[in-house]
This record gives sequence, C-alpha cells and structure tokens, in this order.
Amino acid sequence: MGGAVSDGRALAAALRDPATVGALDADGWTSLIAIARAEQMIGALAHRLAGLPVPPAVARLLGDARASAEQGRTAALWEAEMARRALAPLGVPVVLLKGTAYVAAGLEAGVGRSIGDLDILVPRTSLDTVEQVLLAAGWEWVKPDPYDDAYYRRWMHELPPLIHRMRDRMIDVHHTILPLTARIAPDADALIADSVALNNGLRVLSPADMIVHAAAHLIADGDLAGGMRNLWDIHCLVRAFGTEGLAARAAHHGLGVAVARAMRLAAALYEPERAGERPSTADRLFLHRVTARDGWGRATRPGTRMAFYLRSHLLRMPPLMLARHLWTKWRRGHSGL
Repeated sequence: MGGAVSDGRALAAALRDPATVGALDADGWTSLIAIARAEQMIGALAHRLAGLPVPPAVARLLGDARASAEQGRTAALWEAEMARRALAPLGVPVVLLKGTAYVAAGLEAGVGRSIGDLDILVPRTSLDTVEQVLLAAGWEWVKPDPYDDAYYRRWMHELPPLIHRMRDRMIDVHHTILPLTARIAPDADALIADSVALNNGLRVLSPADMIVHAAAHLIADGDLAGGMRNLWDIHCLVRAFGTEGLAARAAHHGLGVAVARAMRLAAALYEPERAGERPSTADRLFLHRVTARDGWGRATRPGTRMAFYLRSHLLRMPPLMLARHLWTKWRRGHSGL
C-alpha cells in the first residue's frame, strides 16, 4: 500500500486491517484519505485507526473526523427525538432506518458513520396523518413540483422529502423499503410488526431486517453509489448479529438474491479470508463499480457507473413506465414547466 492507489480497495484494506496503514507513504495517505472522504467513510476510518501511530498531520485530520462524526451523531439523534415528539400523540410505530437507526441502537455500524437525512418507516395507513403532523411541526416540502409530488405519492416507497424550516434537516418518511413499481414487494407490515422498541419509544428494524434493508437499498434499488459504505454497514451488522434466520427472512421479503449477493460482496471487500470461493463474474462487476475511485477520490469507470445507473432505473419500474417517466422529466426540464 506504499504509494498512491488505483481504487477503493485501499480503503477496504485499511478498514479490515488497520495495521496495514503503517506501510503508507505520503502519496498513500493522500489517496486513502481522499477515497475515504469521497465515500463518506472518513469517520469510520478515523475510528478504526484510533490509537495507531500515524503522521502528525494525519492524526489531526483523523481527530477532526472523529469529532465531526460525533457531532453528526448528536445531530441525528436530536432530529430523531424531534420527530418522536411531533409524532408521539399519534400512537403509531415510528421505525428508524439506516444510519440514525445504527447510532440510536448503539451498533458498530454507526461508529463514525456519516448520517444525512432522517429516514423513518411508518404504516402506510398512517401516512396522511403523519404528513399533516410533520407539516404542522415545521417541516416543509423540498419538491413542490406537482409532477414530482404525484410521482412520489403514486409510485414511490416514501413521501416526497421534507425539510425543517428552522433546523434545515431533511426527513424521508417511508411506508416500505422499495418503490411500489419495483418487481419485488417486501412485507412492510412484517418489517414494522417485528421491529424492536428503543427506550425512548422509537423503534428499529429487527436484526435480520436491518441486513435485508441494507441489501435491498444497495442491490435491489440503487446504482451502487456509496456502495463501500453500505457494504461496511452489512459487514458490521453481520458481525453484531450473525446470520441465523437471515436467509429465511430475506426469502420472506423476496430479497434472497439481493441479500446473498450483498453478503458475498461485503465478505469479498472486508473479510476476504472468509469469503469462500472466488467471486463470480457478476460479483466482480459489482465490485468493479463499488470501488470506482482514483487516488484523488474522483469517480472513475464511467461506463460501468452508467450501466449501473440504467440498471437502477430498470429495477425501479417497467421499461415502458420508465420511458414515459424519463420523457416527462426531460420535456418538463426543457420547456420550463
């Protein structure tokens, strides 16, 4: 790992075996930090390297990253508390998702994690009431465009995003974990029914469902942007909870294939000694996309990224519906509507 590196595998190596950074020279450190920042994993890396001898300039940077991650953790938990206070009178289950869920539950996956929006899951039958309560409590629409609003409400797995007018923090209110137009329809009722209550009354997904959701978000919905962070989440969740009952739960949600692939990819990056057989051609293509960074943190492999971008849209909706949607978006964007 001495000099500048060619892709994100350098970050994976440092996360799985922090001692390897001892061999880095100045160019190697520049590359590692640039990739970690680009992948929004500098906080996780900083925590993994805590206590190791590193150059003074690197030590200062990693210290700042740990402090920033702690500030982000505090802000995320406060925003969850604000949502809890607003929604508590409704008496409906409010399930935290993604990064906020990991930090609220005190999981390894939340240590140093970059957290953006607050993601929550509520029953679909409660969406209208939840929406009205949040609007009354100071949240506002981010996407006022009528077409976008109708698109979210008819086809997506969440309300249009909201942002709080005072705190400038966004909330995504989900009623399931994949778009309604997707070929796979996870059991949203089971996700909520089997969720686990926290001390403050908020909830998090069950251990198996946390892994299933992380895999669904990465493999069955997105274009693999941020894939290294998502796979680190899965790696940490598996370390925390194990895999007992996971295959059956994934099959129940129709996500057996996605979960199996996510598990293989996470092992290939972060635990290769236990990954088993050599990755298949398809898995290597996924890894090629996930690690597409150069030594300056810039996105690389544009052809691969475009292929996965197109794949993500095809996963979200049938081809004819997708063509109509893209045509409508293009026409509105070029007509000033």
